[in-house]
Amino acid sequence: MPAGHSAPARRAAFLDRDGVLNFKHPDLYYVLTPGQLELLPGAAPGLKLLKEAGFRLFVVTNQRAVALGQLSLETLAAIHARLRRELARAGVALDAIYVCPHDEGACECRKPAPGLLLQALRDFPDVDPRASVLFGDSPSDLEAARRAGLPALQMPVNGSLESAVRSFLSASGCA
Repeated sequence: MPAGHSAPARRAAFLDRDGVLNFKHPDLYYVLTPGQLELLPGAAPGLKLLKEAGFRLFVVTNQRAVALGQLSLETLAAIHARLRRELARAGVALDAIYVCPHDEGACECRKPAPGLLLQALRDFPDVDPRASVLFGDSPSDLEAARRAGLPALQMPVNGSLESAVRSFLSASGCA
């Protein structure tokens, strides 16, 4: 590439985990074991559509159970390893997973604070936040996106990521 020119900016999809990628159980407040992680039917197809459209894929998730002593960082890593394996079976690879393990009010990374999203943007400087999007199922997800300068789409809890992505790509002219 000639001097003075930079690579074109990349787009990224920032995705909440519980209720967007995996089933948020009404009777389980937290996913505490790898066996409790159950991918939603539209998760892998939606991620695949985003990858095919050129998006990097970042999971951004609050995991307060760590701060409460209900979940160890080792078990959380095992849960995320299972998530990656399940997605790999469907032909999808995540670029990164960002986790806030802190309690409410203890940090700047717990959504609705934008810390997880800003860290991803620092780690991947080729990503253009204005050309990116966050898919979330709670007001704290949307607020984190707003504070980080990202567009956001609210999904219903346990909704179809595939449907949300198809609508987003169609509306943004990426389909």
